[in-house]
Amino acid sequence: MYFATIKPTDVANGSGVRVSLFVSGCTHYCKGCFNAEAWDFHYGEAYTEETQERILGYLDHSYIAGLSLLGGEPMHPDNQKGILQLVEEVRRRFPDKTIWCYTGYDFETDILGGMAERVPETRRILACLDVLVDGKFVEEKKDLKLRFKGSSNQRIIKVPESLKAGSVISWE
Repeated sequence: MYFATIKPTDVANGSGVRVSLFVSGCTHYCKGCFNAEAWDFHYGEAYTEETQERILGYLDHSYIAGLSLLGGEPMHPDNQKGILQLVEEVRRRFPDKTIWCYTGYDFETDILGGMAERVPETRRILACLDVLVDGKFVEEKKDLKLRFKGSSNQRIIKVPESLKAGSVISWE
């Protein structure tokens, strides 16, 4: 896995002050994407154990609410091994911090409806997430007034509650 950037403090991509990891690699190719350079799976730097420790160090402050995963596409099967190692370690070291993940995939159709059966890491990643922002960015539905999402078709989903209920429970 490669990553485009790490933001040690970010207030735009989830509630509270967060650490944000922008992974590389995406096959959605959304028109108007703010991070199109990260479509390339080898853009930026290789994600290593040192990268993970740096992120964990950034998280180790009381003012940090949690971790946000963005891209590129964190839920792309090629990125899931690296994401899984990170989110499980965040859960272990910082059980009170929240983990948000932004994905262009649809929660029910793409992730639960196929990926969870084909990709061994998917269910374990979902078990670590608090919030999933799903859906491709649609430029024609872009709205700068939306909180924590780029276009009105995207949803902010409470993952544990949704998995338990068997239907989407919105964060908002």
